[in-house]
Amino acid sequence: MSTVNAAAIAGMIADSIAVKQQLLADAALQARILEVTQLCMAAFRRGNKVLIAGNGGSAADAQHMAAEFVARFEFDRPGLPAVALTTDTSALTAIGNDYGYERLFSRQVEALGRQGDVFIGISTSGNSRNVLKAMEVCKERGLIRVALCGAGGRIHEMAEHVLAVPSTHTPRIQEGHGLIMHIVCALCEEGLYGDLKPRGA
Repeated sequence: MSTVNAAAIAGMIADSIAVKQQLLADAALQARILEVTQLCMAAFRRGNKVLIAGNGGSAADAQHMAAEFVARFEFDRPGLPAVALTTDTSALTAIGNDYGYERLFSRQVEALGRQGDVFIGISTSGNSRNVLKAMEVCKERGLIRVALCGAGGRIHEMAEHVLAVPSTHTPRIQEGHGLIMHIVCALCEEGLYGDLKPRGA
């Protein structure tokens, strides 16, 4: 039987910090994060929206990011149009039943997506079939394709803009995703509505 102790906890924290240190040292990735932020801001300005999708923990991340856009992040301002394609259980079960799990998100992109929208596909493996299928439909329909992923997978080839956390360990990738999502939300909020930010905030 393995021993569960404080050293194991410290090791996990150290591993998480190490991944974030790699993010901090990666100027090219930071430039891509800024580029994706600017794409989202431009989409919001012209009346487009952000669609976000993922499975399991990545579904929760999709909902988290959409909530930060729609509600608020760090200060009060008008809501920003973002939709997590993971929340409508009636649509999800209908699509899954009638078309198969692979089309869970692509069918929603067909119905809700418009040219100029931004699609953010979240996949720690980079190989989630329903996310990849949605990427295909986005390409056909002129949506901007962003991948939030780990070090591997086909999603690197299918997205136009890749924000990859340098890890193959799912928990560390998800933690990196959370940081990147918060950065994008914070910068969008500041860039679009910074004049509404309370003084001293």
